[in-house]
Amino acid sequence: MRIALTGGSGKLGRTVLRVLREHGHEVTSLDIAAPREPGALRVDLDDYGQVVDALFGVRDGNDGAGPETTPYDALVHLAAIPAPGIASDVATFHNNMPATFNVFQAARRTGIRTIVYASSETVLGLPFDVPPPYIPVDEEYPARPESVYSLVKHLEEQMAIQLTRWDPQLTIVALRFSNVMDPDDYADFPGYDADPRTRKWNLWGYIDARDGAQAVEKALEYDGTGFERFIIAAADTVSSRPNDELVAEVFPGVRLTRDLGEHDTMLSIDKAKRMLGYAPEHSWRTVAG
Repeated sequence: MRIALTGGSGKLGRTVLRVLREHGHEVTSLDIAAPREPGALRVDLDDYGQVVDALFGVRDGNDGAGPETTPYDALVHLAAIPAPGIASDVATFHNNMPATFNVFQAARRTGIRTIVYASSETVLGLPFDVPPPYIPVDEEYPARPESVYSLVKHLEEQMAIQLTRWDPQLTIVALRFSNVMDPDDYADFPGYDADPRTRKWNLWGYIDARDGAQAVEKALEYDGTGFERFIIAAADTVSSRPNDELVAEVFPGVRLTRDLGEHDTMLSIDKAKRMLGYAPEHSWRTVAG
């Protein structure tokens, strides 16, 4: 596939860019911080003109042969201020919401019919100061944004629902990524065991960036139309303590919908497994892998 990728310089984006290229896809990184190299284009996503121009796939060559036009098969949108608390609430909204609208609208106008983008686990109710309705959490209950960052992610999903209603041939897949980790981050994980509340804010979840890239590729292969949302997390938790012990201490009144296993993720990835074929391969427990 020929893929336009926004946010290729970000933590998840770097791995997605590498993995997609390793698997034979032609990927152009569209990023305000893109390096000056082949396959990268500096684009300010808050400027609709720049976005639509980039997604038309027209490049003026240096050989005097004139512009080269090759349309994109798909768009992967990862660019954003990536979490609450990094910028002010207003700055977060004014950066993330217009950028996503510009990207979605430009994709539609340029004929791209497959969009995969980063939603967030935060729409599930993080940091769970109000306990979740049940554990494991899944995609079945209404969004519970508790920050402006999460509110934007919820609004992006609502926008995607309407855009796919307007255009029945359009596919938009929202990947609700958990906390993205690289292998170098795993050295900190043993410290989470001392106080289970340290990581209760996302039910002790995480996602290895390499498995995040796998989820993106699986979503690009999804053969449905319309809008779908999927939680994307590792198969296990960040803690060495058993799940029953964690939940009993931190969320004693929350209903359990099934046996939690000893260390199984409490961010249900069942839907992603069933519909996308997502199968996480990496765990902090086997760092060398």
